[in-house]
Amino acid sequence: MLLAVVATAQECRALLEGVTASPLELGPYRAFTTETAAVIISGIGPASSAAATAHALATLPVEAVLSVGICGGFVGAAEIGDVIVATDIVAADLGADSPEGFLAMGQLGWADDSHPIDPSLVRTVAELLGEVVTGPLLTVSTVTGTDARAGELAERHGAVGEAMEGWGVLTAALPHGLPVLEIRTVSNLVGVRDLTSWDLPSAFASLTNVGKRLLETTWL
Repeated sequence: MLLAVVATAQECRALLEGVTASPLELGPYRAFTTETAAVIISGIGPASSAAATAHALATLPVEAVLSVGICGGFVGAAEIGDVIVATDIVAADLGADSPEGFLAMGQLGWADDSHPIDPSLVRTVAELLGEVVTGPLLTVSTVTGTDARAGELAERHGAVGEAMEGWGVLTAALPHGLPVLEIRTVSNLVGVRDLTSWDLPSAFASLTNVGKRLLETTWL
Protein backbone atom coordinates (compact mmCIF):
# COMPACT_ATOMS: atom_id res chain seq x y z
CA MET A 1 0.00 0.00 0.00
CA LEU A 2 1.11 3.54 -0.81
CA LEU A 3 0.59 6.11 1.96
CA ALA A 4 -0.04 9.61 0.56
CA VAL A 5 0.24 12.45 3.08
CA VAL A 6 -1.45 15.78 2.27
CA ALA A 7 -1.54 18.87 4.47
CA THR A 8 -5.06 20.18 3.87
CA ALA A 9 -8.57 19.06 3.04
CA GLN A 10 -8.49 21.16 -0.15
CA GLU A 11 -5.43 19.30 -1.42
CA CYS A 12 -7.03 16.00 -0.48
CA ARG A 13 -10.18 16.80 -2.43
CA ALA A 14 -8.17 17.72 -5.50
CA LEU A 15 -5.97 14.62 -5.25
CA LEU A 16 -8.98 12.29 -4.95
CA GLU A 17 -11.21 13.94 -7.55
CA GLY A 18 -11.99 11.32 -10.16
CA VAL A 19 -10.59 8.55 -7.97
CA THR A 20 -12.77 5.95 -6.27
CA ALA A 21 -12.10 6.44 -2.55
CA SER A 22 -13.76 5.54 0.74
CA PRO A 23 -13.38 6.99 4.24
CA LEU A 24 -10.75 5.21 6.33
CA GLU A 25 -10.80 4.96 10.13
CA LEU A 26 -7.42 6.24 11.25
CA GLY A 27 -7.71 7.53 14.79
CA PRO A 28 -7.93 11.33 15.04
CA TYR A 29 -7.05 11.87 11.39
CA ARG A 30 -9.27 12.25 8.34
CA ALA A 31 -8.20 9.60 5.89
CA PHE A 32 -9.37 7.79 2.77
CA THR A 33 -8.52 4.61 0.95
CA THR A 34 -8.37 3.71 -2.74
CA GLU A 35 -7.71 0.34 -4.33
CA THR A 36 -3.95 0.69 -3.82
CA ALA A 37 -3.38 3.64 -1.47
CA ALA A 38 -4.30 5.38 1.76
CA VAL A 39 -4.50 9.18 1.92
CA ILE A 40 -4.19 11.01 5.24
CA ILE A 41 -4.69 14.72 5.97
CA SER A 42 -1.84 15.69 8.28
CA GLY A 43 -2.19 19.39 8.90
CA ILE A 44 0.33 22.04 7.87
CA GLY A 45 4.05 21.95 8.59
CA PRO A 46 6.76 19.34 9.20
CA ALA A 47 5.76 18.53 12.77
CA SER A 48 2.15 17.81 11.79
CA SER A 49 3.17 15.76 8.76
CA ALA A 50 5.65 13.71 10.81
CA ALA A 51 3.05 12.96 13.49
CA ALA A 52 0.38 11.93 10.99
CA THR A 53 2.81 9.78 9.01
CA ALA A 54 4.04 8.03 12.14
CA HIS A 55 0.47 7.31 13.23
CA ALA A 56 -0.43 5.86 9.84
CA LEU A 57 2.72 3.72 9.69
CA ALA A 58 1.89 2.22 13.08
CA THR A 59 -1.53 1.19 11.76
CA LEU A 60 -1.34 0.37 8.05
CA PRO A 61 0.69 -2.10 5.92
CA VAL A 62 2.59 0.60 4.03
CA GLU A 63 5.16 -0.12 1.30
CA ALA A 64 6.07 3.43 0.34
CA VAL A 65 5.27 6.97 1.50
CA LEU A 66 4.42 10.01 -0.60
CA SER A 67 4.33 13.63 0.50
CA VAL A 68 2.01 15.33 -1.98
CA GLY A 69 0.26 18.66 -2.44
CA ILE A 70 0.80 22.14 -3.83
CA CYS A 71 3.94 24.23 -3.58
CA GLY A 72 5.76 27.34 -4.67
CA GLY A 73 8.02 27.04 -7.69
CA PHE A 74 11.31 28.89 -8.06
CA VAL A 75 11.50 31.36 -10.94
CA GLY A 76 13.30 29.85 -13.91
CA ALA A 77 12.90 26.31 -12.62
CA ALA A 78 9.12 25.73 -12.62
CA GLU A 79 5.95 27.40 -13.84
CA ILE A 80 2.48 27.59 -12.30
CA GLY A 81 0.62 24.32 -12.92
CA ASP A 82 3.82 22.28 -13.31
CA VAL A 83 4.21 18.94 -11.55
CA ILE A 84 7.43 18.66 -9.54
CA VAL A 85 8.94 15.30 -8.60
CA ALA A 86 11.63 15.72 -5.96
CA THR A 87 15.08 14.29 -6.54
CA ASP A 88 16.04 15.40 -3.03
CA ILE A 89 14.04 16.44 0.03
CA VAL A 90 15.80 19.27 1.84
CA ALA A 91 15.36 20.73 5.33
CA ALA A 92 16.02 24.27 4.14
CA ASP A 93 15.60 26.29 7.35
CA LEU A 94 16.54 23.77 10.05
CA GLY A 95 19.91 24.81 11.47
CA ALA A 96 21.46 27.90 13.00
CA ASP A 97 21.82 31.56 12.15
CA SER A 98 25.26 33.16 12.33
CA PRO A 99 27.02 36.41 11.41
CA GLU A 100 28.23 34.61 8.28
CA GLY A 101 24.69 33.54 7.38
CA PHE A 102 22.57 30.41 7.73
CA LEU A 103 24.29 27.17 8.79
CA ALA A 104 22.48 23.98 7.80
CA MET A 105 22.46 20.88 9.98
CA GLY A 106 25.10 19.24 7.83
CA GLN A 107 27.43 22.22 8.17
CA LEU A 108 26.97 22.09 11.94
CA GLY A 109 27.75 18.39 12.06
CA TRP A 110 24.36 17.61 13.59
CA ALA A 111 22.64 15.52 10.93
CA ASP A 112 21.97 15.35 7.22
CA ASP A 113 19.80 18.19 5.90
CA SER A 114 19.17 16.69 2.46
CA HIS A 115 17.96 13.23 1.47
CA PRO A 116 18.25 11.92 -2.10
CA ILE A 117 15.29 10.05 -3.55
CA ASP A 118 15.87 6.70 -5.25
CA PRO A 119 16.48 7.70 -8.91
CA SER A 120 14.59 4.63 -10.16
CA LEU A 121 11.49 5.78 -8.27
CA VAL A 122 11.84 9.28 -9.68
CA ARG A 123 12.05 7.85 -13.21
CA THR A 124 9.07 5.54 -12.66
CA VAL A 125 6.86 8.34 -11.37
CA ALA A 126 8.01 10.76 -14.07
CA GLU A 127 7.07 8.22 -16.76
CA LEU A 128 3.64 7.70 -15.18
CA LEU A 129 2.92 11.41 -14.85
CA GLY A 130 4.27 12.56 -18.20
CA GLU A 131 5.86 16.00 -18.36
CA VAL A 132 7.36 16.87 -14.96
CA VAL A 133 10.02 19.08 -13.41
CA THR A 134 12.61 17.28 -11.29
CA GLY A 135 15.01 18.68 -8.72
CA PRO A 136 15.43 19.41 -5.01
CA LEU A 137 12.25 20.30 -3.10
CA LEU A 138 12.70 22.37 0.03
CA THR A 139 10.81 21.98 3.28
CA VAL A 140 10.41 25.28 5.14
CA SER A 141 8.52 26.21 8.28
CA THR A 142 8.12 29.80 7.10
CA VAL A 143 7.04 30.25 3.48
CA THR A 144 9.33 32.57 1.53
CA GLY A 145 7.89 36.07 1.04
CA THR A 146 10.69 38.13 -0.50
CA ASP A 147 12.70 37.94 -3.72
CA ALA A 148 15.94 38.19 -1.72
CA ARG A 149 15.09 35.12 0.33
CA ALA A 150 13.95 33.25 -2.77
CA GLY A 151 17.24 33.99 -4.50
CA GLU A 152 19.23 32.86 -1.46
CA LEU A 153 17.39 29.54 -1.22
CA ALA A 154 17.53 28.86 -4.95
CA GLU A 155 21.28 29.51 -5.06
CA ARG A 156 22.06 27.53 -1.90
CA HIS A 157 20.11 24.40 -2.85
CA GLY A 158 19.54 24.51 -6.61
CA ALA A 159 15.89 24.14 -5.66
CA VAL A 160 12.92 23.85 -7.98
CA GLY A 161 10.20 24.32 -5.33
CA GLU A 162 9.38 24.80 -1.67
CA ALA A 163 6.65 23.36 0.55
CA MET A 164 6.15 22.69 4.25
CA GLU A 165 5.72 18.96 4.89
CA GLY A 166 8.18 16.80 2.96
CA TRP A 167 10.93 16.66 5.58
CA GLY A 168 8.42 15.70 8.27
CA VAL A 169 7.06 12.82 6.19
CA LEU A 170 10.62 11.71 5.47
CA THR A 171 11.61 11.86 9.14
CA ALA A 172 8.76 9.52 10.11
CA ALA A 173 9.26 7.07 7.24
CA LEU A 174 13.04 6.61 7.20
CA PRO A 175 13.30 4.60 10.45
CA HIS A 176 10.93 2.06 8.87
CA GLY A 177 13.21 1.65 5.87
CA LEU A 178 10.45 2.73 3.50
CA PRO A 179 10.97 4.51 0.18
CA VAL A 180 9.83 8.12 0.28
CA LEU A 181 8.73 10.41 -2.55
CA GLU A 182 7.59 14.01 -2.74
CA ILE A 183 5.40 15.27 -5.58
CA ARG A 184 4.09 18.83 -5.75
CA THR A 185 2.09 20.95 -8.16
CA VAL A 186 2.96 24.62 -8.48
CA SER A 187 0.39 27.20 -7.32
CA ASN A 188 2.68 30.25 -7.20
CA LEU A 189 6.20 31.44 -7.82
CA VAL A 190 8.49 31.79 -4.82
CA GLY A 191 9.24 35.42 -3.98
CA VAL A 192 7.24 38.45 -2.89
CA ARG A 193 4.05 37.18 -1.29
CA ASP A 194 1.25 38.30 -3.59
CA LEU A 195 -1.89 36.18 -3.33
CA THR A 196 -3.35 37.80 -6.45
CA SER A 197 -0.67 36.03 -8.51
CA TRP A 198 -1.49 32.57 -7.12
CA ASP A 199 -3.36 30.10 -9.33
CA LEU A 200 -4.82 27.44 -7.05
CA PRO A 201 -7.23 26.04 -9.69
CA SER A 202 -4.31 25.19 -12.00
CA ALA A 203 -2.34 23.60 -9.16
CA PHE A 204 -5.36 21.60 -8.02
CA ALA A 205 -6.10 20.45 -11.58
CA SER A 206 -2.54 19.14 -11.86
CA LEU A 207 -2.92 17.48 -8.45
CA THR A 208 -6.06 15.71 -9.70
CA ASN A 209 -4.06 14.29 -12.58
CA VAL A 210 -1.42 13.05 -10.13
CA GLY A 211 -4.10 11.27 -8.10
CA LYS A 212 -5.65 9.59 -11.14
CA ARG A 213 -2.28 8.26 -12.29
CA LEU A 214 -0.82 7.15 -8.94
CA LEU A 215 -3.61 6.21 -6.54
CA GLU A 216 -5.51 3.54 -8.48
CA THR A 217 -2.71 1.52 -10.03
CA THR A 218 0.06 -0.69 -8.70
CA TRP A 219 3.37 0.86 -9.74
CA LEU A 220 5.70 0.36 -6.77
